[in-house]
Amino acid sequence: MPRSSDLRRTSALAELVDDPARRLIVSGLGTAAFDAARLTDDGGNLFAIDGAMGAAVSVGLGLALARPDRSVLVITGDGEVLMNVGALATAAVQAPANLSILCIDNGVWGLTGAQATHTSHGADLTAIAAGCGIATALTVASSEELAQGRAALADDTQLTFVRLALEPEPPEPYPFDRDGAAIRRRFRDALAPAR
Repeated sequence: MPRSSDLRRTSALAELVDDPARRLIVSGLGTAAFDAARLTDDGGNLFAIDGAMGAAVSVGLGLALARPDRSVLVITGDGEVLMNVGALATAAVQAPANLSILCIDNGVWGLTGAQATHTSHGADLTAIAAGCGIATALTVASSEELAQGRAALADDTQLTFVRLALEPEPPEPYPFDRDGAAIRRRFRDALAPAR
């Protein structure tokens, strides 16, 4: 699959996600959790799923269905989406307008030694998302496409899938809370209606 050589992971994500504070964010594990923690400064609106590979899209879908009044963003990686492609099909069937999925596709499992994922051998996650029935499914592979990806992710009128195609880079760790009970408590506070 085409990848970009002019996009850097951290700066591209900062440009793609319009306002992290206005969203409830569910992240996959590993580098996606680092990315989401960096975007939110490990804020209370982040539910980082660190240790349950393949669950981010499903958890984000459940959250979007339970809270149609809130914008939900899933930030996950190509390896995790490949592990649970069925979650894309289920999301497409439910089609919550308030759910956006941002898949960071660098073609490798970054934390375990940069082994090649299936996307580096031709699996096209954007085509898979579209084939599942997600009406807005696009790839951002250059700086010229960032604005289109940002607009798609910010559109709370339909289910959206954006694949950010990047060259592999070494992981950039960012500290985030890994205490499950503490994360649950702070996220529950973020879910509370404004008073």
